[in-house]
Amino acid sequence: MTQTKAGPDIAAGRLHQDAYAENFSDLHPLLEPHEAQVEADRCYFCYDAPCMQACPTSIDIPQFIRQISTGNPDGSAKTIFEQNILGGMCARVCPTETLCEQVCVREVAEGKPVKIGQLQRYATDHYMSGHDETPFTRAASTGKKVAVVGAGPAGLSCAHRLAVHGHDVTLFDARDKAGGLNEYGIASYKSVDNFAAREVDFILTIGGIELKTGMRLGDNLELAELRATHDAVFLAIGLGGVNALGKENEDHGGVLNAVDYISDIRQAEELGKLPVGRHIVVIGGGMTAVDIAVQKKLLGAEDVTIVYRRGQDRMNASKFEQDLAQTSGVKILTNAQPHALSTENGHINSIELERTKPGEDGSLQGTGEIVSLRADMVFKAVGQMLVHDDLDASLSLEKGRIVVGADRKTSLGDVWAGGDCVLGGEDLTVTAVEDGKIAAESINAALSA
Repeated sequence: MTQTKAGPDIAAGRLHQDAYAENFSDLHPLLEPHEAQVEADRCYFCYDAPCMQACPTSIDIPQFIRQISTGNPDGSAKTIFEQNILGGMCARVCPTETLCEQVCVREVAEGKPVKIGQLQRYATDHYMSGHDETPFTRAASTGKKVAVVGAGPAGLSCAHRLAVHGHDVTLFDARDKAGGLNEYGIASYKSVDNFAAREVDFILTIGGIELKTGMRLGDNLELAELRATHDAVFLAIGLGGVNALGKENEDHGGVLNAVDYISDIRQAEELGKLPVGRHIVVIGGGMTAVDIAVQKKLLGAEDVTIVYRRGQDRMNASKFEQDLAQTSGVKILTNAQPHALSTENGHINSIELERTKPGEDGSLQGTGEIVSLRADMVFKAVGQMLVHDDLDASLSLEKGRIVVGADRKTSLGDVWAGGDCVLGGEDLTVTAVEDGKIAAESINAALSA
């Protein structure tokens, strides 16, 4: 067993003030017009384009790229918004390298796909910089009222599409700001200049949507009451609980939820005032693990290690995200799992890890070999769970998620759900947007019958 001297070393302002702005600058700066034109001209505009089939929201990718190539970025943006009203944010955070760009014929043939995500951002940013409202006209009011609970990507998508159809929507969110994952849950360098809030304002210009923040289901909001006072309800409540490591001392100082700290970074007025440990350990292998690890490094942490229980090829974070972590100075330790948390004076000072190996049946097995890492902070990024105590008892749940049909309708006839709170849901903005869109069309059909 490797021995390490322990002791918490946490401080704010580890970097010169100018370094924070540089470190948290835009990960992918906006393409210049000439750059966008050149990149758009690389597209083959394929018939039955594989990139379009790989897009969860079915954006007509060849069409919007052709419109850029012909000098019509506004038309390009409209093509995008028709399928994805949050196309601006998705262009910033969508893992295009594992979706549309992965199947681009240029990627398959040359290993260099068309930069679809950056072209999408070019078009949507161009439109939003020159227009204060969405390119849609609200239909005459139907008199129908729909409650949308959760103002994240799924809720915003659903609310906008319902408003376009003329329904009156009340959009509730537990936090002080709308945006959900986009506002609180992604790395700051992926969305700069307060874009998430600006996109929410852009979406709400359609009219017919009343936003009410500080409204939490089970606290000052009840599903039964919403069903009684509205013609339909859409639940986009996300996953409010964080999975535990299940280890002694987990409640001690310095053992933190990654999603909470990412939120703190996103909402910080001065990054230099955030507490930063010198030695950081992140448990997990997904996008959240990478987001917190990279940002802690950018905040001035000296040593940051992501610990994942299986091989690196099994990590949920994409290869791009893994490469980003490693080029940012983050170490990735695989085939290791938490064994014990050591503390001193009520604060974490080190973590013991057990080496793992795959069993013959594919299960994970501990080898008994223990290594120890110094840790001033340990971040849990091992997934989230649905807080369902406040949901209707008759709402069908499976594996801790809400069961929905293809139309996103739940077991309750007047309730739909989408986003990562549903069975099979993913923590991706783009899939949440599609859930909201599908649910809105289903709700509209039901209310129009």
